[in-house]
Amino acid sequence: MSREPTPPLPGDMSTSPVAESWCYTQVKVVKFSYMWTINNFSFCREEMGEVLKSSTFSSGPNDKMKWCLRVNPKGLDEESRDYLSLYLLLVSCPKSEVRAKFKFSLLNAKREETKAMESQRAYRFVQGKDWGFKKFIRRDFLLDEANGLLPDDKLTLFCEHLQHCLQKRWKHCTALPKELAPPLHCKWCCRQVSVVQDSVNVSGHTNTNTLKVPECRLAEDLGNLWENTRFTDCCFFVRGKEFKAHKSVLAARSPVFNAMFEHEMEECTKNRVEINDLDPEVFKEMMRFVYTGKAPNLDKMADNLLAAADKYALERLKVMCEEALCSNLSVENVADTLVLADLHSAEQLKAQAIDFINRCSVLRQLGCKDGKNWNNNQATDIMETSGWKSMIQSRPHLVAEAFRALASSQCPQFGIPRKRLKQS
Repeated sequence: MSREPTPPLPGDMSTSPVAESWCYTQVKVVKFSYMWTINNFSFCREEMGEVLKSSTFSSGPNDKMKWCLRVNPKGLDEESRDYLSLYLLLVSCPKSEVRAKFKFSLLNAKREETKAMESQRAYRFVQGKDWGFKKFIRRDFLLDEANGLLPDDKLTLFCEHLQHCLQKRWKHCTALPKELAPPLHCKWCCRQVSVVQDSVNVSGHTNTNTLKVPECRLAEDLGNLWENTRFTDCCFFVRGKEFKAHKSVLAARSPVFNAMFEHEMEECTKNRVEINDLDPEVFKEMMRFVYTGKAPNLDKMADNLLAAADKYALERLKVMCEEALCSNLSVENVADTLVLADLHSAEQLKAQAIDFINRCSVLRQLGCKDGKNWNNNQATDIMETSGWKSMIQSRPHLVAEAFRALASSQCPQFGIPRKRLKQS
């Protein structure tokens, strides 16, 4: 015969109300943790609203409840664009719902928890539902090397998880002596015991229904449409290589293509376009961006892809190329990059290249060749490179702009010179 559990004894028999019958409910909670490291975090290209997901995890090998973390490196929406957004997602669950509490933190260079944020109550999760923090940490604070949150450009997220697993309820109907009767916090028809408290610190951004909405696959579907060339209605010949495409997609994405197909041009009437000023691989990468919004090989051909983006007025791709080129500036290539930026009106890239030249010039004047932008392999003066000498001949106005910017940046250090009084 199974033995009934002993009810908890009251702390103060004289003041606590008692009951002749009682019910005792035990809520079992499992605590476990998960660590997720994202290497080369500063190179994440996900834009606002785009997401990175961790692998799935659970409390143990026999637990069929699967979870994952999801992070928006540049925020979930316009309100949080200056923040990193972090959420806990219930991927699969054999039950209709589960309640869980969670705490997120970052591990710094010393592997210490920092910047912790915690849910103050247990949230109701259903399959496909996530809860978390829209404004987990500011991006500028996270990316600041002085704060030590990205050692070796690694972001390490730590999640502690409290998951309600099982609820047991015991009832005892026999009347008890008053000295053993528990406090009257459970009635004969006992309701489920609450183990949580209210809070408004956590935000969930999925709705309250239990339907699992599939992720948007528009980019993948259009990418497949481009790859398998079904239903194409125009053809490009790029230095002898053929590419088939869809007029409607190109016209929607590029004002240049739109004008080309809208007017009575030869390309429109013959549905055939000859292109001789682009490399086939560069054209292929550009078309992949047109269909999917992504350019996985951008870093390998950023300079040529910038020219293609400028030609066909693909502004987002153009800025993506500028960003890649900015991150790869060096003494050897900065002059060529400045010419490229000027040629294609890439103003942000042009400003960064001029700033790089000025910083290198200042470091050279101060004798700091071991500074941030100098090392033993970069000791050659920019003005001695072939790119700089070529720029003097082909685009002398850029040399003037670079020196003008250098003079403007140094003038405040010296102040306004005073006129010397003539002695009588």
